[in-house]
Amino acid sequence: MQEDVVFDALVVGSGISGGWAAKELTERGFKTLLIERGRMVRHVKDYPTANMDPWEFDHRLRKTRTDEQSNPLISKHYAYNEATRHFYIQDSDQEYIQEKPFDWIRGFQLGGKSLLWARQTQRWSDFEFNAPKTYQYASDWPIRYDDLAPWYRHVEQFVGISGNRDGIENMPDSEVVGAFEMNQVEKHIADAIAEQYSDRKAIIGRSANLAGLKVPQKQQGRAVCMARSMCERGCPFGAYFSSNSSTIPWAEKTGNLSILTDTIVESVHYDEATGKATGVQCIDAATGERKTYRARVIFLNAATLNTNLILLNSRSERFPDGLGNDHGLLGRFIAFHNYRGRLTADMPGFMDSYYYGRRPTQVFIPAFKNIHQPAKDFKGSYLIAFSAYREGWGRAGQGEGLGAAFKDRLLEPGSWKVSMMMQGEVIPIYDNHVRLAENKKDKFGLPQLITSIGYTENDVAMMEDFLREGRAMLEKSGCQDIQAFDQHEAFGRQPGLEVHDVGGVRMGKDPKNSMLNAFNQMHACANVFVTDGACMNSIGNQNPSLTFMALTARAVDYAANQLKEGRL
Repeated sequence: MQEDVVFDALVVGSGISGGWAAKELTERGFKTLLIERGRMVRHVKDYPTANMDPWEFDHRLRKTRTDEQSNPLISKHYAYNEATRHFYIQDSDQEYIQEKPFDWIRGFQLGGKSLLWARQTQRWSDFEFNAPKTYQYASDWPIRYDDLAPWYRHVEQFVGISGNRDGIENMPDSEVVGAFEMNQVEKHIADAIAEQYSDRKAIIGRSANLAGLKVPQKQQGRAVCMARSMCERGCPFGAYFSSNSSTIPWAEKTGNLSILTDTIVESVHYDEATGKATGVQCIDAATGERKTYRARVIFLNAATLNTNLILLNSRSERFPDGLGNDHGLLGRFIAFHNYRGRLTADMPGFMDSYYYGRRPTQVFIPAFKNIHQPAKDFKGSYLIAFSAYREGWGRAGQGEGLGAAFKDRLLEPGSWKVSMMMQGEVIPIYDNHVRLAENKKDKFGLPQLITSIGYTENDVAMMEDFLREGRAMLEKSGCQDIQAFDQHEAFGRQPGLEVHDVGGVRMGKDPKNSMLNAFNQMHACANVFVTDGACMNSIGNQNPSLTFMALTARAVDYAANQLKEGRL
């Protein structure tokens, strides 16, 4: 790759948002360089475990002692096992300093964490965009739902979202391709909730798994989801959305995309004379050689904390504390999702009912607190997800037996269990932040990132509300032996493990209290855009990736018009 080439656009990071930036830019005819710090991963070709059965793995898909000793942090992730470990970094690949415990989950390869995400996709509503102003926290969003609605539609029609049109005010309907079904116990609980409560409704989850196919997905060469629950290995059918199966191949077909892997972006170069960025300085991951790549416009999509790191490390005479950081806000107001509360229960009866496959989504109850009126004890909203299942092969080690009768018994499903969890909005606060270490560098010579991010009393109060409300709903549905857990206290679950970290480079109308404008453009450096999670003012209660994608498509449309008009 020649350093003297000036691209129209340069995209840092190839995950959910970076893939979308590349697709939208190349479709508009812009010569675009996509830089990924990890290795090349090609759709299908580089999914080595996609069709392997459990008995084909040395340890039957379990984490080994070596996994946990060598990678005590990354191996905590729910999808990490023998079949997926090749899509995760080694803990030593990017050292960082936990001033407060924070589990930073990363995937360094083409496609990033789009190969590993849980694929749940819900739109935000004006309740989320208005919440910081209404309830006095963080800072006001410079956009509202109507600004993003056409871009949600644009993204959903390409990605392919499963779900129904549910008519819920604070979780607007998506463009869908079909839906997965609730099982009989879930339907029973959903019906009981509808009968007992006027302010909540249980719906089948919306996810980026193809429950059906429409023209855009057929054009991408993707196929219907087989409900195998093997998504994180890489789906050879392209049935779940990833950069690898969708946006990046689409961008490559335009002939306008160049891809550079194994290349770590160190900083953004700022030209004092023009007041614009000229390119990025990079480190070759194999040789350590430093190179610079230039472009007219730069999109930073390295994932929330790495985007913060790059900007903090982009120092110049004009910006000694990081690019655009005139007010000390860069790296501040980091937020994430509160997963602390969990409930389990038994459901008697329904012994003649079962279900098909391993559905890729749960049943969701959209937020009902801090929507129409403020809750007494906490700020922010939370949604609830639950699923019901029959105990089965997990009983294999129970009891004695031998031969055919024993094996037949193992295949008989047991009684019904219900699992319920919260996904709560963590309120952004100034103290939850990241910054660069002054005297410690990682193995590539980059300053180590210090994470100082933790729970607050608000998170505990929200969890306690969920545990009360969740227990009441399960009781009214006929569940028994209900058990409640604080996953932080009981299982050591730390912030970060939910992989929904956002903030540090927030949007806003006023350059004095924000880093980006309403189109994700840096106030202080007009040809740099940030459209991954770092741009978010708040986290809402919904899964964030759909909003990242919609914000990216909208920002590219704006940047493209600015480029064509010669303003960038």
